[in-house]
Amino acid sequence: MQIYCVGGAIRDELLGLPVKDRDWVVVGATPEMLLAQGYKPVGKDFPVFLHPRTHEEYALARTERKTAPGYAGFVFHTDPAVTLEEDLARRDLTINAIARAADGTLADPYGGQRDLAGRIFRHVSPAFAEDPVRILRLARFAARFADFRVAPETLALMRGMVAAGEVDALVPERVWQEIARGLMEARPSRMIEVLRDCGALARLLPELERLFGVPQPAEHHPEGDCGAHLLLVLDRAAATAQPLAVRFACLLHDLGKGTTSPDILPHHYGHEAASERLARQVCERLKCPADCRDLALMVAREHGIVHQAQVLRAVTAVKLVERCDGLRRPERFAALLDACSCDFHGRGGNTERPYPQRERLLAVLAAVRGVDAGAIARGLADKSRIPAEVHAARVAAVKALVSANEAQDTIVDISVAGARQ
Repeated sequence: MQIYCVGGAIRDELLGLPVKDRDWVVVGATPEMLLAQGYKPVGKDFPVFLHPRTHEEYALARTERKTAPGYAGFVFHTDPAVTLEEDLARRDLTINAIARAADGTLADPYGGQRDLAGRIFRHVSPAFAEDPVRILRLARFAARFADFRVAPETLALMRGMVAAGEVDALVPERVWQEIARGLMEARPSRMIEVLRDCGALARLLPELERLFGVPQPAEHHPEGDCGAHLLLVLDRAAATAQPLAVRFACLLHDLGKGTTSPDILPHHYGHEAASERLARQVCERLKCPADCRDLALMVAREHGIVHQAQVLRAVTAVKLVERCDGLRRPERFAALLDACSCDFHGRGGNTERPYPQRERLLAVLAAVRGVDAGAIARGLADKSRIPAEVHAARVAAVKALVSANEAQDTIVDISVAGARQ
């Protein structure tokens, strides 16, 4: 019996990156042999065991055979006669098909070290085409290792898989899982680019595909392309370490621009309603979590008005807070503003430009939350007037905030003018 550390752990070690999890493959063993040594069996499709002390996963060396369309149509075969090279052959990419023996010796039968040095994603064998999840995994790896490129022959294989309908067999939960993981990488734009290059984006997220090539005002993006803007917004969300819900909202915030009538291009007046409708469509199809769905719909609907925060009337700002349930969910309202900030900074040019709309609306939220609705309710004999009176008090609080800010700005202006004299 021989045990090897395999896959991502070896890849990351060779790249000088920290290793989070280690996977192991056991050659020349049977399930009974591992059970006798205290390993705990897990998994239903093929023999995987947990180490009795480290609880890391140890899998018996295996081969696999495609039996049906989709990512689940496989039959696995384990046997003590299965070699390490045969086990590595079933893996997706050469950079993930490297193993290390107990003495430190590397087994690299498919050139993984060469491709690590060349920064190339290359499939191990034609069997790559049998599992459509591998397209999503490769795109996710591209978001993590942004300086890697896809080998031409691998890209051709991926395009053939899309044309053959393999991607259409993916279940929503698995698509969501891989996209969510890719969004949390350092350069999520690379995931979208790879999915576009192979044609998978048009099959999985056609609402996003339609954004590419659609012009928008030059002041929003120097290239005037809604798709290019989207990629900048995604990478801004990653650069500012936003959580998944914000990154997903950034992904879907502008979908309505892909349906804009050619008559008004490059402008996209009133696209927010279409963006919300299409974002809901995507969320339902992917079966994404409720927190991601709710924020995505809110950002799609409200980002246009948030960008106008500096000129909003007090009553409009209060209605925005109330409509977004900011009093009960202040953290989600702040997340809305974070996504809008990413949208603002995803327009090319200086990404450190101030976005005062965020601080202004947070101050509005604080003023609105400072109104004692209970006290107002207790002071009213006619309870039917409570909602209107509470709303009026909130508007008054925001007006007072605006007046105080304007007075402060006047003092600052006078002070600056005096200093210059």
